[in-house]
Amino acid sequence: MSIKKVNIAIVGLGFGAEFIPIYQKHPNANLVAISQRNEEKLNELADAFNIEKRYTSYDELLQDPEIDAVHINTPIPDHGIQSIKALKAGKHVACTVPMATTVEECEEIVRLTEETGLTYMMMETVVYAREFLYMKELYENGELGKVQFLKASHQQDMDGWPNYWPGLPPMHYATHCVGPVLALTRGEAEYVSCFGSGTIREELIPHYDSPFAVETTHIKFRNSDLSAQVYRSLFDVARQYRESFEVYGSKKSVEWPLIEGKPLVVHTAKKPEPEIPEEMESPDFAKLLPKEIQHFTTKGVYDSDERQHLSFTQGAGHGGSHPHLVHEFVNALVQNKAPYPNAKQSANITCVGILAHESALKGGEIIRLPDFTFLAK
Repeated sequence: MSIKKVNIAIVGLGFGAEFIPIYQKHPNANLVAISQRNEEKLNELADAFNIEKRYTSYDELLQDPEIDAVHINTPIPDHGIQSIKALKAGKHVACTVPMATTVEECEEIVRLTEETGLTYMMMETVVYAREFLYMKELYENGELGKVQFLKASHQQDMDGWPNYWPGLPPMHYATHCVGPVLALTRGEAEYVSCFGSGTIREELIPHYDSPFAVETTHIKFRNSDLSAQVYRSLFDVARQYRESFEVYGSKKSVEWPLIEGKPLVVHTAKKPEPEIPEEMESPDFAKLLPKEIQHFTTKGVYDSDERQHLSFTQGAGHGGSHPHLVHEFVNALVQNKAPYPNAKQSANITCVGILAHESALKGGEIIRLPDFTFLAK
């Protein structure tokens, strides 16, 4: 690996704190600054992790010439404008999901990356989770055979969440289920059709003029015979938290467990009927990472001496994906190559959800993804 190092700043330190020690341990990264509006919490984190540069102002951080790239972990409504500001300031961008909340913001981010040559990556956890990486390995080894259909869900009870969450249309935050169905074959969504189902409580509806309890989207892939189905719910649906991804192939299929913590189920064609399904614990994929950050696939935020940092230890969430995300972004910058998902791919994934909700409001009308979300082929 190259000895080049990239100077990173993390913006937003709730979920973002999980990434601090990973960047600090990555052999090709320097974590030079962190940013949060709350100065007390900012200093608490910066002191604990020995970070000198601290910013309560995002705009001031972007003026720092030492910073090569920002990793944005702020609330959803800020993602688009903060990514745009960073690119205009000459910084590479990694941003937690979704890319933005409007098609126009997605288009501007894509335009800026093309104009400047800067790198953008949406940090979608599911496409680097161990379960997804296991299915990807089966696919790349030919064990699935011909992929015939993909399906994913993201169901969560968001009652009690603050700010912009109450009444949020289900598909406006759909990347955790759209991401994996497109990522497995590196496919692109060409058009979508979505139906709303059920009705949320009256007091929730006016926030976004969206009545639906569940939204279900069919995605037609571009230049492919594939389609996928994704569904989401956020309010007034009885369901344990679930981010699921399933793939159906001609030789093998893999289904997500119905209950969190249970194993995947692998179905193998042409076996005697009772032997077709087999429960499978997904292996870990730390082997794909530099040794310095491999342990972060199974542990939370620990330093090298195994000393817990205050209240930041959060265990291994998101399927061990965090160090994979960091490595994909840093490695892309060091090797001057596109990460997955890059700006266009991130826009394609994000716009599926935005346009799917529009489709649901129009009774399932087919809506085409904009051309700026397509790679040239």
